Amino acid sequence: MKEVVLGLSGGVDSAVSACLLRDAGYRVHGLYLDIGTPTARADACAVADALGIDLRVEDISDALERAVCAPFAASYLRGETPNPCILCNPAVKFKALLAYADALGGAAIATGHYAAARDGGLYRGRPANDQSYMLCRITRQQLARLVLPLGGMEKRETRALAAQLALPVAQKPDSMEICFIPDNDYCAWLSRRAPLPGPGDFVRAGAVVGRHAGIHRWTVGQRIPGVYDGEKLYVRAIYPETAQIEVCPDAELWRGEVWAADFNWLVEAPDAPVRCSIKVRHSKTSEAPCTAYPQPDGSVHIVCEAPVRAPAPGQSAVLYDGARVLGGGTILPGNGE
Repeated sequence: MKEVVLGLSGGVDSAVSACLLRDAGYRVHGLYLDIGTPTARADACAVADALGIDLRVEDISDALERAVCAPFAASYLRGETPNPCILCNPAVKFKALLAYADALGGAAIATGHYAAARDGGLYRGRPANDQSYMLCRITRQQLARLVLPLGGMEKRETRALAAQLALPVAQKPDSMEICFIPDNDYCAWLSRRAPLPGPGDFVRAGAVVGRHAGIHRWTVGQRIPGVYDGEKLYVRAIYPETAQIEVCPDAELWRGEVWAADFNWLVEAPDAPVRCSIKVRHSKTSEAPCTAYPQPDGSVHIVCEAPVRAPAPGQSAVLYDGARVLGGGTILPGNGE
């Protein structure tokens, strides 16, 4: 019998994934990655008991702190907008899954992400719930062993199947918070780790148009309150050294070029320009056609045929060839200026 280590989170997606894997002929080993959330742990245990699969609980608090929490906090205090899940997937979650799978003699690994993995490639899931963007930084070694049972499904179908199977988490609401900030108050979380940036100015073309309470409360593309000379204004750039936030009308947020650092290729790294498309945030917005120019330092210069809105430093620029994910890197400040 084939064996697979499944990240069992206590949510409906991983619970249905366990059923689909079992029905596909796998012997499923659950792995719950514990960060001290008793309710989620109890839900994972209830699912494992209901399905008759073994469950291993592993405390990942220290690994999460080193690889995700500390970089996340530092990035925010630099005026960036990091995505903690993209940091966590390769460095913590998939690393733990692969280590357990290796201990079992080379088992496959699986998660409840809405994306597809086949023949060593990562592909988009169904448009309504596609999460391929979030997996852009996993390693090719992790991808080669990855099974994604929900790749052909939408969330509504997953919930319907969970109810049909009478799973104990069938009606559990989706979690919209960062797992290590369960109350979603990231400003309070940051304040417990380091002194927060002080207030500063919103500036437009060198003129002060308002005040803000700290750069950590803002991200590129976000609208600021009020209307100025009849225009809505949005964050264009954040300058931590002066505590200034540059603002502009929406039309000035669009960029024709993006630079992405530390690019993680999920295909053989190219040595020539690549025609593809780019996505600059995890949303349902479509990608823009572009040409990617790999650089000797591991970064990628991306020239877009159609501008993309507000690429935010710290977020990921993810490249696609049709449905296939080519890879992703961290967006740098000053794109296309």
